[in-house]
Amino acid sequence: MNRRNFKSSTSALRTAVLCAVFALGLGACGRSDEAKAVAAAEIDASSTCELDGMLLADYPGPKAQIHYAGQAAPSFFCDTVELLNTLLAPEQVRAIKAVYVQDMGSADWDQPRGFWIDAKSAIYVLGSTRQGSMGPTIASFAKESDAKAFAAKWGGKPLRFAEITRDMVDLSGGALHDSKM
Repeated sequence: MNRRNFKSSTSALRTAVLCAVFALGLGACGRSDEAKAVAAAEIDASSTCELDGMLLADYPGPKAQIHYAGQAAPSFFCDTVELLNTLLAPEQVRAIKAVYVQDMGSADWDQPRGFWIDAKSAIYVLGSTRQGSMGPTIASFAKESDAKAFAAKWGGKPLRFAEITRDMVDLSGGALHDSKM
């Protein structure tokens, strides 16, 4: 085999191998053992907050949940501020399969159940006068129009997930710094 045929054969082999790898990768996309969309779980009377153990059903305002890879049950949060603080923490390195918040345009504020939406596509209202389980909270909505209507009634500013910063969801206050306790 001369040098030209060898280079041509090597190039053809390289192309064939790359195509095969690419095809195998595409074929794996539809495999049943691949990660599938994770459905939101509903809270019940015994659901507790990941951070402080509070019973979620006992408090008003939007709740949240994270589905971590390798963990069968979701981690619930009694407040969206706690969830966002967890997600935006620099030390948050656990693999996440899904994150949900409640659509407060549909859920009952005082006893929210159901109406779970993707947390990263939600519209949030920061700075309203509505109270959640931990006091001031960040309301979550599926529709921007609902977020704007909420802000017009209760105050606050609508923001997208990407606009929320770590300092907006600081948990360093609370009971530790409450001199009235």
